[in-house]
Amino acid sequence: MIKRQRIVITGRVQGVGFRPTVYSIAQRLGLSGSVYNDTKGVTIELQGPAEGVREFLSCLQGQDKPPMAEIKSCEAADIAVVEGEDKFTIKASESAGTALSEVSADIATCEDCMAEMVDKDDFRCRYPFINCTNCGPRYSIVKTIPYDRCNTTMSVFAMCDKCAAQYADVADRRFHAQPVACSDCGPSIELRDNKGQVIETKTEKVIAETARLLLGGKIVAIKGIGGFHLAVDALNDKAVKRLRERKRRDHKPFAMMTDSVEKIKKYAVVSRLAEGVLRSPQSPIVLLPKKRKSPIAQSVAEGVSTFGFMLCYAPLHYLLFEQGVEVLVMTSGNLSDEPLICKNERALEKLGGIADAFLMHNREIYRQVDDSIVHFIADEPVLLRRARGYMPAPIIVEEKCKQDILAAGADMKNTFCFAKQNQLICSEHIGELEDAEVYHHYINSVEHLGKLFEVKPEVVVCDLHPGYLSTQYALSLPDVRVIQVQHHWAHLVSVLAEYGLEGPVIGLECDGTGYGTDGAIWGCECMIASLDGFERFGHLSYYLLAGADKASKEAIRPVLGLLKKTYGDSFDLAEFGWLLERIEPDVRKQEIILQQLAKKVNTVQTSSLGRVFDAVAAMVGLGSYNHFEAQLPMALEAIAESEVEEQYDFDLTNGERLQIDLCRMIKQIIEDVREGAGGGVVSAKFHNCLAASLLETAKAARESKKLSTVALSGGVFCNRYLANRLVSLLRKNGFDVLFNRDVPSNDGGISLGQAAIAARSVARGWSLVTRKQDME
Repeated sequence: MIKRQRIVITGRVQGVGFRPTVYSIAQRLGLSGSVYNDTKGVTIELQGPAEGVREFLSCLQGQDKPPMAEIKSCEAADIAVVEGEDKFTIKASESAGTALSEVSADIATCEDCMAEMVDKDDFRCRYPFINCTNCGPRYSIVKTIPYDRCNTTMSVFAMCDKCAAQYADVADRRFHAQPVACSDCGPSIELRDNKGQVIETKTEKVIAETARLLLGGKIVAIKGIGGFHLAVDALNDKAVKRLRERKRRDHKPFAMMTDSVEKIKKYAVVSRLAEGVLRSPQSPIVLLPKKRKSPIAQSVAEGVSTFGFMLCYAPLHYLLFEQGVEVLVMTSGNLSDEPLICKNERALEKLGGIADAFLMHNREIYRQVDDSIVHFIADEPVLLRRARGYMPAPIIVEEKCKQDILAAGADMKNTFCFAKQNQLICSEHIGELEDAEVYHHYINSVEHLGKLFEVKPEVVVCDLHPGYLSTQYALSLPDVRVIQVQHHWAHLVSVLAEYGLEGPVIGLECDGTGYGTDGAIWGCECMIASLDGFERFGHLSYYLLAGADKASKEAIRPVLGLLKKTYGDSFDLAEFGWLLERIEPDVRKQEIILQQLAKKVNTVQTSSLGRVFDAVAAMVGLGSYNHFEAQLPMALEAIAESEVEEQYDFDLTNGERLQIDLCRMIKQIIEDVREGAGGGVVSAKFHNCLAASLLETAKAARESKKLSTVALSGGVFCNRYLANRLVSLLRKNGFDVLFNRDVPSNDGGISLGQAAIAARSVARGWSLVTRKQDME
């Protein structure tokens, strides 16, 4: 019996060789019909014996599925048979309809292209932009969908006869590979000095001279897939320090790149799981434990226990490392905290005072994308920064959203998110909105991604904090309904969205700051949370924090706030002078802060756990100032001695809500420091105390609410020591544990939670989300 079906497939199915695969399977099985891209994904019309049609679907979703494809949905419907049809064809893409097809991510160079690049008989031998259907730039070059060459920055490069033949050959690996090119017809590289003068244009000489400069200790700005990197020899401490000075990044660790896992193993511990992530098509930066006595320059990553390594992911990178380069610092091409630079002239203007030379190319980057960062929690890869390689894969939800939604995200580590039908589409990492250039980049990014997916928000959701720039942006938008959502609830719902759950769950959310419904700054919360609402079940007992935003930088402020809470009216500065003078030697400043606390001038009540980390790090002598976010907590985690099982004491007190009281812990830490206990021991006992207190809080919530699933979120859970210990304790005590994996647990995941809450609100017809603070 002859049958004809229309099959609509959504997911990552454009730009990954999906149509050629469909064609090949249909040819093999003797089926007729057609396949084409549209704005929903891929549509197939298939005709032939019923058994052949069934086999086609089995092959496409099984053994023959292209390696980079990801099928999210496959809907088949019977349609009328077309008499006399005897061929299967690939049709031109359709551009009409709703933009739901998933734009593919930028993918690291595949093994087939690598083999061709070193094959002297291949016409793309040593071509710095070799790519195929299975690798190369995608998201960074697409202007609009459908993903065809005319809609990318490759449209300005007319294909030569050889490339055009491969592009048109359905049996070729480069069939409809939109960035396909060669040295005769495609992009090219050049080397310039920091004044913009051309040094060299011939590929081999450009590569050789760039390598010579790097090995000589020079700083080179290298244009890659998603933007510029600032590169320097990672074994040359003087060169790395020079980069820090010029880039104005004195403390934050640098990422590194090399061309093989074997090289990375010389400097860091690489587990089998980590090796798999390093070699993955996404090719992120992976945080790996340092090996002792590593020859890597000390100034690359001081004060932390890990190195951030990635493998080469562009052909240009591999050509450089062929020249005898061992390992390079490859940090974002920008001034500290500003947006990544991707335009050639902008790079010369902004980075001319940092780089000694510029390795550039003329393939336009339409969308700058930072490198992603991965670490491991409970033996699972977890994103710390979601960008190149992972962007813009959506989170799929069951319930279709009736209106387009924009979730504005948070101000730190900003991302934003669109909700369209059943997809939550998160942006890549944007950055810190307090920087004016980042804020403008944020606004432009909202506009760009909205156009790419044809999103026209009717609802905008943002944080409760009135001072957030993201909140002010949301409130400024015309003709939209604005929903404001509590910060920590959004964190926890981001976990539910990842797992496709509605809740309720026991939510443990720990971070540095988030505006509470009572006007306090929350930061260590136990919530009973669902898509519908939350109940604040418990929290860290409030302490006073003086100095507003200064409190997140200057450790003396949370130190004095915690000492004042712990010792009450009996607290005397003189008694603790031995401790405080090394944190803040200016006694007058100590006195002013103490007066602020006493008179409650420019102070706020807080349950921030992040500031407790700052205080303890300062007490054990790790520093007194966060030059970048979480610098002191990271240093405290780095020295924790994992074999220590002891913990400090804490109390759980019942009032209106359960409260975690750390006063006994603070006293014990001070006593240990006074008696000369090692910082590693103090750190371990501190972390163990926090894990135990959160476990007991979860157990109390389970007893009260009869729930056994715990969701963890918030920036504090970027701390691997604490997260791993707490996950282990919870599981040993019978809890199912969920945590962020596909989006960061820090504020980079907030927008996903906001979008999921707003989508639920729209579906239920609620007029205001914040009215539903507590669930019955």
